[in-house]
Amino acid sequence: METTFSMLKPDCIERKLTGKAIDYILEHGFEIRAMEKLSLSKAQAAAFYREHKGKEFYKPLIEFMTSGPVVAMVLAREDAVEKFREVIGKTDPKKAKEGSLRALYATDVRHNIVHGADSLQNAEREISFFFPKIDLI
Repeated sequence: METTFSMLKPDCIERKLTGKAIDYILEHGFEIRAMEKLSLSKAQAAAFYREHKGKEFYKPLIEFMTSGPVVAMVLAREDAVEKFREVIGKTDPKKAKEGSLRALYATDVRHNIVHGADSLQNAEREISFFFPKIDLI
């Protein structure tokens, strides 16, 4: 079984969609292996999104991701990374597949309610960033 990383973003929490998003994820065959609600500091957000530093959207992204709490999760299932990307849909909710999490609940490209790792390598990095001391079974 493969693991991936997901994070419910501040807009998801603020709009009280956390339960709906988690239910949706579980209904699509994912198991939650670890979960934590936390608030990111600017330094944490900058470290997490370091590959985007220098891009036009970087500073607004950091501001948004530190504007409220997030829910970080480790998810597991067969082909977890690929399947989760399908389940959440494209970053732009207008381009997301009908019925995907972002098509259902996201309002725009930035306020797209959820982050999902885009590769196995990034999933491992992101899991260890948020859950450095857990041993996934």
